[in-house]
Amino acid sequence: MGRIIAIANQKGGVGKTTTAVNLAASLAVAEKRVLLVDFDPQGNATSGLGVEMNDGGSIYEALISSVELGATLRGTALKYLNVVPSSIDLIGAEVELVDDPEREYRLKQCLSTVVDRFDFVIIDCPPSLSLLTVNALVASNSVLVPIQCEYYALEGISQILRTIDLIRAKLNPALEIEGILLTMFDSRNRLSHQVVEDVRSHFGPKAFSTLIPRNVRLSESPSFGKPVLLYDIQSRGAVSYMELAKEVLDLAGERIAGKEKAI
Repeated sequence: MGRIIAIANQKGGVGKTTTAVNLAASLAVAEKRVLLVDFDPQGNATSGLGVEMNDGGSIYEALISSVELGATLRGTALKYLNVVPSSIDLIGAEVELVDDPEREYRLKQCLSTVVDRFDFVIIDCPPSLSLLTVNALVASNSVLVPIQCEYYALEGISQILRTIDLIRAKLNPALEIEGILLTMFDSRNRLSHQVVEDVRSHFGPKAFSTLIPRNVRLSESPSFGKPVLLYDIQSRGAVSYMELAKEVLDLAGERIAGKEKAI
């Protein structure tokens, strides 16, 4: 069964969608079968992979109506990467689900029909702690939290961590923190180095070794509908996300080894 990883942070502008798209692409280049679920009504992960939002089914139809999630899967320029597109209609999904007693489990139910076909499912969450984000956390095995190398980094992360604790307590006790990812790192900026030191001191091994730099190629690639490794594989942004993918794969290997030892 594939590992489901939500990319979540209630703050906007921290590199959440950039991470979802480029981690998914980097895992796919490593020949892992990957599904990227664009769960943000803005649809930036969808367009960032060169897929049209309104061309065929979307995650909205699978969530709200009886459309099978498998029918909404779309191919990409990478052989091992599929995407479930977003839809602007997701904005109204919370209102439509409000009276559903299973409302927090709808995405989990959708994913259960396809998860066995993939090694990894990456969910790009909206930049809010909404019912959509709750659905993503309930459906996931773990959550990866990107935070920007800025002054309020640790202050901003406390809210998402409290939400994760609540989800564990009430809806998904097995939810893990995949890791804390530091983004928009500027090696010339003393504050960036201080934030890295503080985060690693606070979170220890839960903070990824990989730092995602501020990089022009990372900013440009979505406008061409490509992950950065298809836009400029030699850029610092592409190299960094491939290093992150290796860390995620190493963690997956450690979990498998741990389970085998337990048996």
